[in-house]
Amino acid sequence: MAASKPKNQSRRGPRTTEFWLTAAASILGLCLMAGWINPEGVSTVDKLAGLAVAALASLGYSVSRGLAKSGKDK
Repeated sequence: MAASKPKNQSRRGPRTTEFWLTAAASILGLCLMAGWINPEGVSTVDKLAGLAVAALASLGYSVSRGLAKSGKDK
């Protein structure tokens, strides 16, 4: 029988789904902001929105990992 890991032990960052979703949102937002993804009709405001998405995704991930590492449920 495999040993189970204690409930209070969290997984490493790259092994979580939230890490990969945050990475995808950040990369997509930064690519849009940099102009590498340039659909027709993209304005400066849209590029700034891409920057905001990337920044907020990174901030949300940081908060999420901090809560996971603290061991608190709420």
